[in-house]
Formats: sequence, C-alpha cells, structure tokens
Amino acid sequence: MIGFIKKMFGPSVDFKQLLQQGAIILDVRSSGEYNGGHLKGAMNIPVDRIQQRINEIKTKGKPVITCCASGMRSSMAAGILQKAGIEAYNGGAWQSLNQYLH
Repeated sequence: MIGFIKKMFGPSVDFKQLLQQGAIILDVRSSGEYNGGHLKGAMNIPVDRIQQRINEIKTKGKPVITCCASGMRSSMAAGILQKAGIEAYNGGAWQSLNQYLH
C-alpha cells in the first residue's frame, strides 16, 4: 500500500520552495469545484482539458504543481504534463496543499 501511495504522489517534494522559485499551481478540478474554493493564485484547467492546453502551459516556462480534491486527478494531470516535457508535481488535495504552504 505504501508503495502505491509513493507511486501516486511521487517522491517527497518541497512545494514551498518550488513556489518560491516561481512554480505555478494548477487546479485540475471542474470550474464549479474551483469556484467553491481554491488556492490563492491557482490557475484552473480541468484535467479533461489539460491536453488541449499543453502549449499554453509550456509557454509559462515554469514548474507546475497540480492539485484537485483528493489527489487522483492531479496525479493524472501531472503525468500528462510530464509526458509533454513539463516539470510537474502532484500536489494532491488542494486543501492539504494549502495547509502545507501556510
């Protein structure tokens, strides 16, 4: 089980440091979920639209921290971005990430 969790979330990452270095937080929930609460400054691109907006994300030239409600969609989104050559990290659930960052 621990191996599965490590695989899903990847190696330990210092998200605070990534943000200080200019990383982008990408919330991959639906716009309705995002509008119900999100991390300050986070971009919202639902996971089912990531592929169509890869070039837009690439032009920012910054690492991306993905987040969602539970960590499942953000894991998928981070994988899509990584396959496209973007430095991306799964931040997991946005509320947990928010607590870690503050």
